[in-house]
Amino acid sequence: MPLRKPLLASLAVIAAGLALLGGLSILQSAERNAEPATFPEGDPKRGAYLARMSGCIGCHTDAENGGAPLAGGTAIETRFGSFVPPNVTQHPNAGIGDWTVADFARAVRQGTSPDGDPYYPAFPYAMYTRMSDQDVADLWAAFQTVAPAEGGRDGNDLAFPFSIREGLHVWRALHFEPARFEPDPARSEAWNRGAYIVTGPGHCGACHTPRGLLGGRDDDRFLEGGSDGPGGAKVPAITPQALKKAGWAHEDLVTALRTGLTPEGDSLGSGMGEVVRDGTAWLTDADLKAIATYLLEPRNPNGG
Repeated sequence: MPLRKPLLASLAVIAAGLALLGGLSILQSAERNAEPATFPEGDPKRGAYLARMSGCIGCHTDAENGGAPLAGGTAIETRFGSFVPPNVTQHPNAGIGDWTVADFARAVRQGTSPDGDPYYPAFPYAMYTRMSDQDVADLWAAFQTVAPAEGGRDGNDLAFPFSIREGLHVWRALHFEPARFEPDPARSEAWNRGAYIVTGPGHCGACHTPRGLLGGRDDDRFLEGGSDGPGGAKVPAITPQALKKAGWAHEDLVTALRTGLTPEGDSLGSGMGEVVRDGTAWLTDADLKAIATYLLEPRNPNGG
């Protein structure tokens, strides 16, 4: 009998947790219905460019092992376990071939599957949420041109309790707020373009912003770096103050993002090297200059 009270207390906690999750699930359903009924016509060429900017190619392609484009990437190691980027080809079973553009929009901007299940935030939907309807339509048009491929569904390997997907409802309530990008009228066109790329599809803050106990970004320390990058790698600060202190100039940043070479002639680290190879090296000079403009100009702590 001495175990009766602790057991009842534990059951009460579990019941309360399930009630909370149930309530959050209802809220999440409302989020799913927030996407527009129709989207503009997509431009696959612009979508392919956005896919490079967003890191889709590098993340969802296992290039080292000869994987088909977007047929699933290599595992991303974190302190919570490993996340395997899934197959996003047009395969109807292994990929997203049976999705609609609305399904795609909910995944990209709200982090939920067509069935309403939450995605782990290793998928940076908390930053992709800033994309416009036209961005989503263009990406969707580009993804529809990707040939179907098998594989890429090996699954995640996460430690308990992070392996319980329902717990993501709590994470989302604490750390996710859907919001489109809003330009700052007091800033230049280049600064706003850079802000859109860095805080949106480029998702620089996913690695360069410190994260808390549950993996939520500390936006009061936006781009201040940290020791919790992929594979436990240390990630440097890229605030205006940090970059200028380290001697980075505008053209240095543009060159590094295009070639992967630092002002001293060194190569950027393996993680950032992959970002350059699969992403920023493909961007236009205008966009690279916009990123540099945004990174080097003082801004608010939350990235504004």
